[in-house]
Amino acid sequence: MAARTKGIEGNMLIAQSGGPTAVINQSLVGAVLEAMKHKSIRNIYGALHGIKGILGENLIDLKRESRATLQAVAGTPSSALGSVRRKPTPADCAAIFKVLAKYDVRYFFYIGGNDSAETTHIINEEAKKAKYQLRCFHICKTIDNDLRQNDHTPGFGSAARFVAQAFMGDNLDNAALGGVKINVVMGRHAGFLTAAAALARQDEEDGPHLVYLPERPFSLEKFVADVKAVHDRIGRCVVAVSEGIADEKGTPVVTLAATAKEVDSHGNVQLSGTGALGDILAQAIKAGTGITRVRADTFGYLQRSFAGCVSAVDAKEAFGVGAAAVKEAVSGNKDGSIAIKRRKGPKYAVEFVRVPLRSVAKETRHMPDSFINKAGNHVTQAFLDYAAPIVGKLPKIGKFKRIPVAKK
Repeated sequence: MAARTKGIEGNMLIAQSGGPTAVINQSLVGAVLEAMKHKSIRNIYGALHGIKGILGENLIDLKRESRATLQAVAGTPSSALGSVRRKPTPADCAAIFKVLAKYDVRYFFYIGGNDSAETTHIINEEAKKAKYQLRCFHICKTIDNDLRQNDHTPGFGSAARFVAQAFMGDNLDNAALGGVKINVVMGRHAGFLTAAAALARQDEEDGPHLVYLPERPFSLEKFVADVKAVHDRIGRCVVAVSEGIADEKGTPVVTLAATAKEVDSHGNVQLSGTGALGDILAQAIKAGTGITRVRADTFGYLQRSFAGCVSAVDAKEAFGVGAAAVKEAVSGNKDGSIAIKRRKGPKYAVEFVRVPLRSVAKETRHMPDSFINKAGNHVTQAFLDYAAPIVGKLPKIGKFKRIPVAKK
């Protein structure tokens, strides 16, 4: 094969992988519309259900879609092309290159999180070994906000907005009836999304009153004591808990109740899709405090593609990273991942930067220590300042001043 050149011509293939988000289609359409501007990209194909669709030649022609359709899809949550969780083997890669060669694909874009970045990196490295001329780009996405090299990722802002508004409502419910309410939020290794619950607070008595993140070892005894202390003080307690909280040995608390540990192709134990963690925590509070009104909910997959709760900043940036990936790919001999970097200064602003695939693939980043309080049961003002511009302005909660009527 000839060496790569700036003017490489061929077709483009784009796909989505991992958990859907409210803005992943913005990235898809951002890439498609940008690709239409470049003569070096002749046709634009979409693979249905990620690399599974490539292997099965289940492709659609995105260039023939109308602009109106593309814009409508961009504003629609979830993965319009369908998704997949599959780690490619060397045999898969060999089969993938046969399909790519058949359709003369020279530009490959994969939208997803850590595991998707790893998939893109594997395909990129195997393409080099096979001497198949291919420009591989990972387009960042994940509600967990745990991609290295990124200040934050598309999908997080909208999911965080949902979490914050859900806690606003739950706090009002809890204030009316009292008791303890526990909400389990997505977050395997990083607590950014759970931490976003704190944006719901508009005064000191608002929940969440306690926030537990996977970045700190979780003690069931301390948890019960924390809840009792808050309940004793104000007569109620709202708690935000990451699904990935684990004890000092690193064992996820949810596995205490799991009879089977479902694992995906990337080795991740299933944490969502079950109310087991909430049940464990609720029972511990009832047993350890005597509080009778204890409820637990698991937000689960609701957080990912909730319609009508999209952060405007998140949508704009998601579109931008898709377009940036295509610009980088057509500009020269490059492959990599597009990361969002926050610019320094008092005014919120970001830029899109190409980073090496290996620097994003597989490994996750965590909440900085400066974002977590010393007790390990809430967030700091530094986190609130970080997250607020990404999430956007939230509804204002009205409250009575409760002026007492003079007794007659």
